[in-house]
Amino acid sequence: MSAAFDRLLREIRACRICAGELPHDPRPVIRAKETARIVIAGQAPGTRVHASGMPFTDPSGDRLREWMSVDKDTFYDDTKIAIVPMGFCFPGLDAKGGDLPPRKECAPAWRDKVFAKLKNVELTLLVGRYSQAWHLKGKTQPTLTETVAAWRDHGPETIPLPHPSWRNNAWIKKNPWFEAELLPHLRRRISRILRA
Repeated sequence: MSAAFDRLLREIRACRICAGELPHDPRPVIRAKETARIVIAGQAPGTRVHASGMPFTDPSGDRLREWMSVDKDTFYDDTKIAIVPMGFCFPGLDAKGGDLPPRKECAPAWRDKVFAKLKNVELTLLVGRYSQAWHLKGKTQPTLTETVAAWRDHGPETIPLPHPSWRNNAWIKKNPWFEAELLPHLRRRISRILRA
């Protein structure tokens, strides 16, 4: 890892830009090396990730790894797979107990700087509508379902995905094309990239 990228990651992990807005101390979570060829662009850490300091250390991570058909060692090998959420800190919970949206300060402060250093990326997984809105820059459909259903339109460089949360079980059942068509393509694409 270059000294400049290492310095950038240290700055991100020390970031306190939204400290006054969070119900807890900031704990930015990011995993990346400049050699990564796949990026998981998620939303923001949840409560378990905030506690562990490692992304996707929860049932959502188990499901995402299953969708990708990779084991934990591969998933957490940041020389191959970078994990760069829209918000690096857990944003807190809403009144219904769900996670709040990613803080709006984070992406403008850091995202372009991180992606400018990730020059080897061949595939970015856009997990959830916040990530899709940022990366697809106005090319999203009116709903997440329509954006994910149009995954072929976003070329080989990006694949939009729903969040792998258990809250989306009904969505997955209602949209059988996701498991029948998109996931096999996703797994083949990831396998080819990791083998190369």
